[in-house]
Amino acid sequence: MIDSRAIIHPDAQISPEVSIGPFAVIGPNVQIGAGSKIGSHTVIHRNTKIGRNNDIDAFVSLGGDPQHLHYKGEETYLEIGDENIIREFCTLNRGTIQGGGMTRLGNKNLLMAYVHIAHDCLLGNETVLANNAGLAGHVSVGDYAVFSAFCGVHQFVKIGAYSFLGRAAKVVQDIPPYVLVTGNPGGPRGINLVGLKRRGFSETTLRTLRRAYSLVYRQGIQLQDAIDQLLIMSETCPELIPFIEMLKDSKRGMAR
Repeated sequence: MIDSRAIIHPDAQISPEVSIGPFAVIGPNVQIGAGSKIGSHTVIHRNTKIGRNNDIDAFVSLGGDPQHLHYKGEETYLEIGDENIIREFCTLNRGTIQGGGMTRLGNKNLLMAYVHIAHDCLLGNETVLANNAGLAGHVSVGDYAVFSAFCGVHQFVKIGAYSFLGRAAKVVQDIPPYVLVTGNPGGPRGINLVGLKRRGFSETTLRTLRRAYSLVYRQGIQLQDAIDQLLIMSETCPELIPFIEMLKDSKRGMAR
């Protein structure tokens, strides 16, 4: 299952039942979990841990040096979980010392062709990044977020769980959970109702989330006043808690 034309560093740890295509290059300190597939011409540079049952297509670059002017060859890492699909020409770079040294992709994510994940990004589980979406350094992404084609996200931005970014959205500030974003610069347009229904959110919860969105974005009240009301609403709707936490903890400010 390992093509004879692949080049594998002697330090690499390859589990049983791993498939590696022709002309793939596996560098030092790389671990690949059982059942994973590595396509032809893919390069896994170094210091990269890949979990089980990942499907990594051709011409992918994993664990390359961070594209950061202050990087001076320090030992930094890329970690990929289980059951991810990473399509052609995607690039995932290792972290930087300044950003904690780690770039991490969770489980069951889909990265379509030409997606770029920069240094120190932290992605959760079951996210979807469509063709040519790109994340700058230090971006964090919650579970189940969806990025349409050609989205771009500024460094240090947080993208909340269950959010949806429309085609070519340019995001320069934080996006709370559950929110639909479009435009350049990208701004909230409402709750991601379609995505939330697909994930099994009840009608009662959806109504509460729409009320929460209205409080923050449409009623013109001070943010702290909105948070105070949301805290009361969260007593009967715990799904509001991550929404409130991002409003309270945002460093870059919320996209408006």
